[in-house]
Order: sequence, then structure tokens, then C-alpha cells
Amino acid sequence: MIKFLDLKAINNSFEPELSKAVLRVLHSGWYTLGSEVSAFEGEYGKYIGTKHCVGVANGLDALRLILKAYIELGLMKEGDEVIVPAHTYIASILAITDNGLIPVLVEPDINTYNINPFKIEEKVTERTKAIMLVHLYGQNSMHQEIQRIVDKYHLKLIEDNAQSVGSYYNDKFRTGSLGDAAGHSFYPGKNLGALGDAGAVTTDDDKLAKMIRTLANYGSAKKYANDYQGLNSRLDEIQAAALLVKLKRIDSDNRKRQEIAEHYIENINHLEIILPKINSNINSHVWHLFVLHCKNREKLQKYLTRNDIQTLIHYPIPPHKQMAYKSWGKLNYPITENIHKSVLSLPISPLMNIEDVKRITDTINSF
Repeated sequence: MIKFLDLKAINNSFEPELSKAVLRVLHSGWYTLGSEVSAFEGEYGKYIGTKHCVGVANGLDALRLILKAYIELGLMKEGDEVIVPAHTYIASILAITDNGLIPVLVEPDINTYNINPFKIEEKVTERTKAIMLVHLYGQNSMHQEIQRIVDKYHLKLIEDNAQSVGSYYNDKFRTGSLGDAAGHSFYPGKNLGALGDAGAVTTDDDKLAKMIRTLANYGSAKKYANDYQGLNSRLDEIQAAALLVKLKRIDSDNRKRQEIAEHYIENINHLEIILPKINSNINSHVWHLFVLHCKNREKLQKYLTRNDIQTLIHYPIPPHKQMAYKSWGKLNYPITENIHKSVLSLPISPLMNIEDVKRITDTINSF
């Protein structure tokens, strides 16, 4: 069986450094807000290219805290609008509604799966305060048209960088450093994955970083003094220590993913299958997921399963069709809905060997 993602094997590939890091924390007697978190925040901020990095409990909290901080700073208020892709993982939208803000959904570009930059401006109103970009599946979604809109309407640009650690915009700036703030997820299956839930916010904004750090610690900047109604959302020492080990290899692991994706794109040849397209250059995509289109998705998935190839669907139900947002049930986003009905994710991992990649390719071509 070719697994979709063998997390045990991936973590084993970081041994013995990973176990040493965990034991270092275990034996230290200090488990929250310690030296490991500080070290990771410094290294990750440097890697992304921002002045500040604030470790938090998970990627959803990273986005929630960015918006909550803007509200506390008086830059947003309940009822304000945030433009967000209609095609995204639901966390992007949950962060908006959790803060009493209104998500305004924009259809994706069918070729890249990311938000269509030329459909954004028509959704801007006097209540629009921000655009939330989602660099979905590992591909940068920033575009000069988006920057033009941000500048014209004086909007905040927030990045959901949960799936794209290490990707570039214009081969120069890393995603996570392009806007006013970015949320990052280190869920175990991500390209940079922790041993459990973990996340971070990156920003160059001093006031925003300070507010997020305070809000993530019960709204407290000084012990037992709570200035805000905050959250308990802190990156723990064990996760930070593990991430420090894995951060050293993220670029080489991403290059291996790019090589696998290149092989798929160059060698999968089937009339019923549409392959993903790269927005600009190879460094703009780090292939957290390799997602193809197939109208007969269920048949293809069953066929691959019979041939011992594990696949997943990211994601079967679009956010506006979820019960969580049942009041949106009559909304119509045909491009998004088409994507959710037809996408299938193939195995892609820095540990995959070329024999497995060729076997997957050959099996798909014979479907």
C-alpha cells in the first residue's frame, strides 16, 4: 500500500534529533512560554522574513487572533466585511465569523484553485476592511491586482499560510510576509508539521504583535492582570522544540515535493484528468497537496484503492454548503462547487521514492 502520507516514517526520518528535542523539554521542567518557543519564534520569523513571530496553539487560532487584535486596536468592528476565497478550508471562514465579522466569498481561478484576483474588486464595499488570502494546497495566491486593490481601498491584507510554508511570491518574498499579518498552521500533516496542534502569527506590525501575544495569553501582558477578554492559545515547548528540528529541512523537503509534482505533471496523461497548474514559477508552489480534477472521481479513487494507492479528497463539501453555515445554503458559487465535486489528492511526500511515483502515474494512465 502506498500511503497518502506516512507521518510515522516522516517523523522517524528526523531521528535521533527529534527525540532528543522532546527529551530536552521533558527534562527541563519548563513546558509553556519558555526558551524553546522563543527560539522557534526567532528562527521562524527569520525564515518567513518578518519582524515578529508569535507562537499560538493552532492555525485557526492564528487567524482568529489576528482579527480579534484588529478589533481591540479599533481598526475593525463587528459587522465589518472580510473578503475571503469561496474555495478554502473552512477554518479561514470560521476565523472571520467567530469575531462577528462578515465573510464575503469570492470564486477561485479554476486553473490554480486560489482566489481569482479579478473578481475581488466587485465585492468591495464601504464596510470592507480586509482581504484574507489563502495560499491553498501550497501555492502562492498573491497577485499584483490584489496589491492594487489593497492600496486603492486601504485594506488590511491577511494571509492564511497554513498550507504554503516556504512558497514564494515573485521568487523573492515568502508567503507569510506579503501582507499585514499571516496565520500559519503546523498541524502534523503540513509540510512543516508538529507532533500535535501548533500555529503561529507573523507580522512586521509592532502593535499588532504585542496585542496578539497578549490576547493569546488570556488577554494578559502581566501575570494575573487581564486587560482584554483573551484566549488560551499558546505554542507549547515540546511542539516548538520539534518544529525547530524540522525547520532545518523544510526547503529540501519542499524541493522533493516539487520534483514529485513535476513528474506527475509531465507523465500523467489521461483524457478524463485535469492536472493542477503553477501560477508563476516553480518556487511559488510547495505542493502541500497535489490535487487533480476528474469528473469520475469516485471511480478513480476506488480504482486507485484497489491498486493499493491511498488518496484523499480536499475537500468534499464547500464552506457555503456546510451545516455550520446553513443560512448560506442558497448561495451559488459554481466554480467552487465544481472543484469540490471533482478534486482528488494524490500521495506526495518528501520520503516517496521514484518507483512509487512512477507506479502511481502508470496506474492513473491505465484508468
